Amino acid sequence: MTKEECFYLGKIVSKFSFKGEVLIKLDTDEPESYTEMESVFVEYNDNLVPFFIERSALHKSTLLRAKFEDIDTEYDAEDIIGCELYLPLTLLPELEENQFYFHEIIGFTVIDATHGNIGEIASVNDSTAQALFEIKKNGKEILIPMNDEFIEKVDKKEKTIYLSTPEGLIDLYLG
Repeated sequence: MTKEECFYLGKIVSKFSFKGEVLIKLDTDEPESYTEMESVFVEYNDNLVPFFIERSALHKSTLLRAKFEDIDTEYDAEDIIGCELYLPLTLLPELEENQFYFHEIIGFTVIDATHGNIGEIASVNDSTAQALFEIKKNGKEILIPMNDEFIEKVDKKEKTIYLSTPEGLIDLYLG
């Protein structure tokens, strides 16, 4: 299993008990969907290693408290703190028509209602308060907030996103 075949689930942030339990910060809007997992891939020494889960439960609603097989002491748990967790892309739930996962729109063409083809999505920046489409066109980068009001249609078959952006936004980048 490679990272390209997986999606990022979260990160092990701390130990929870002296018996090897850990707390995982999940990168999801629905943490309750991940309480019944049997296993995850843990990125350990630049490899995705399968770890089997003995038990898990939500902790203070945003963290997942988990006990992995063969992680039985504080020392064992300390060794995996900071490791990232992944699951196969096949486990992602199907989304409705105009919904999408960030990873699946990379490479999509972006058509604006006023400016026409404004480029291709190079990445999604979700490290800001509002996620941004990072669009490349002729060596220039265009940043557009991922706002539901701007997204007219997502055509997954044609790999195209249709936007209606506020007047002047795209002109800031294209002149």
